Amino acid sequence: MSVLYLQAVGVLGPGLAGWHETRRILGDEAAYCYTPAARPNPETLPPNERRRSAKTVLWAVAVAEEALRGSDFQPAEVATVFTSSSGDGETLHQICEVLAAPVREVSPTRFHNSVHNAPAGYWSIASGSRLPSVALCGYDASFGVGLLEAAAQIHADDAPVLLVAYDLPYPEPLHTVRTIAEPLAIALLFSRAPRSCTIGRWRVELADGAAATRFPAALPSQLMTNPAAHALPLLAAVACGASESVPIAYLEASHLRVEVRP
Repeated sequence: MSVLYLQAVGVLGPGLAGWHETRRILGDEAAYCYTPAARPNPETLPPNERRRSAKTVLWAVAVAEEALRGSDFQPAEVATVFTSSSGDGETLHQICEVLAAPVREVSPTRFHNSVHNAPAGYWSIASGSRLPSVALCGYDASFGVGLLEAAAQIHADDAPVLLVAYDLPYPEPLHTVRTIAEPLAIALLFSRAPRSCTIGRWRVELADGAAATRFPAALPSQLMTNPAAHALPLLAAVACGASESVPIAYLEASHLRVEVRP
């Protein structure tokens, strides 16, 4: 069991252009309206890096930036956990196309964008952070895996941790076998102690037995095919100022139980 203090949030998805808008929707202050998310343009990355970066890098860095802007931490002061079920599917698709062609010449840029920790690497270099950084994958349980890792790091090291969960749809034909209908990225900045910017207190524990994540009814079902969406019921509790026990799907014989308090 670990206690985390939520300091700030970053959100990017269709109809969810930032935490301010998402908080109003999840708090029943505004209706959800589907709008395709615009291509992120994170300021942390230099122009040359923004041009050649994979979409997953842009999405992950953009929500990380938003979370940091909403806190009183500097980017170089926080450790990071990046979690994704699929990594960069578009780059994987492009490499597979090249390998199926007569001339198998894989671009070095595509190759380094294909590795699972590419967003973490871009963020660490651009932010100047030398603190620990972890890149994880847990298929549909990727958000839960990342949350447990963030909680463990905070408990062990007593340092703030930025958790970034993201997934984007695969192109066809991979989309048919791994269907993520909509892109979504969420960043959560935690610390072990409350601060002036604290917006929630979470107690995270691993519980026996399977349990399904109860997604917010205010959002469309196709968004819930994205593993990062498992963060949304927790953010809904924060948006409503509720004290609530929120189950998060994890493995077949266990789940996460998160006690959310204002």
